[in-house]
Amino acid sequence: MERMIELLDAIPYLRAYAGQTFVVKAGGELLQEPAWRDGIARDLAVLHRLGIEVVLVHGGGPQLDAALQGAGLPVERVAGRRVTSASILEIAIREWRGACSAAWVSALSRQGETAVGLSGADGGLVRAKRRPPAVVTTDGGERVSVDYGHVGDVCEVRAEVIHSLLAIPSIPVVSPLALGDEGALLNVNADTVAAEVAVAIGAAKLILLTQAPGILRDVDDPDSVLHWTDLAQLEALEQSGALSGGMRPKKAAIERALRGGVPRVHVVDGRRSGALLEEVFTTEGSGTLVVPASEEAPAEPL
Repeated sequence: MERMIELLDAIPYLRAYAGQTFVVKAGGELLQEPAWRDGIARDLAVLHRLGIEVVLVHGGGPQLDAALQGAGLPVERVAGRRVTSASILEIAIREWRGACSAAWVSALSRQGETAVGLSGADGGLVRAKRRPPAVVTTDGGERVSVDYGHVGDVCEVRAEVIHSLLAIPSIPVVSPLALGDEGALLNVNADTVAAEVAVAIGAAKLILLTQAPGILRDVDDPDSVLHWTDLAQLEALEQSGALSGGMRPKKAAIERALRGGVPRVHVVDGRRSGALLEEVFTTEGSGTLVVPASEEAPAEPL
């Protein structure tokens, strides 16, 4: 009987989301455990079979770090963003467009899905300008000048590239590379790519899969998860130091998506099988729901 009630509770969500598009971002750390990768692939396949179009944007930070260590090259990040030399970019292309993309395409294929791997540079999907040197604030509060190298700031997303792949139908699997001036390739943070793609295609949701149960008030306390929040509270958390490292680009991506017209952003634990479906199809959810402002408190389904 309890299972029947759960299924009945999901019906309004199924009706609301049929025909909608979700952009899901999975960090490279979620590829490190086959069970995590396969659980995510299964959840995405379920969404797709329920009539929801899915775009997967993946990172590859740990994979690139390991490759750089093997090559004797430094790993440098400032304010949660990678500094990318020409030699590092060459390895990133190999790892992200090659091994990481293939791993996700393979996992989705084992779930019976058609997946198409591409980078943001393919078909001119994501165009970017090389980021100029800038003064940034480190996690420790220090102001430093940094040249990020071959890193891009997104200036255009060709939505028609994604729409053509969704029409096959298939699940596009997007690597975080962009096309710069004169055909140069640039590294773009995967959270940023996911947010820009979500805005460009008019996605109903951006879902960020992480190694945490959601957004935490206290990074050292997994029980301090916020079940819902808004942009003002996120800003306060960042100012207090609760959002640091890789959470800073995520906060920027959440803000970009919500201000760009994506109605809801979710931060979900990608390690727990079924957490994504629980977040989408139940009132209680499993992670953190982010809305633009508190007066737009959770009113799901959309």
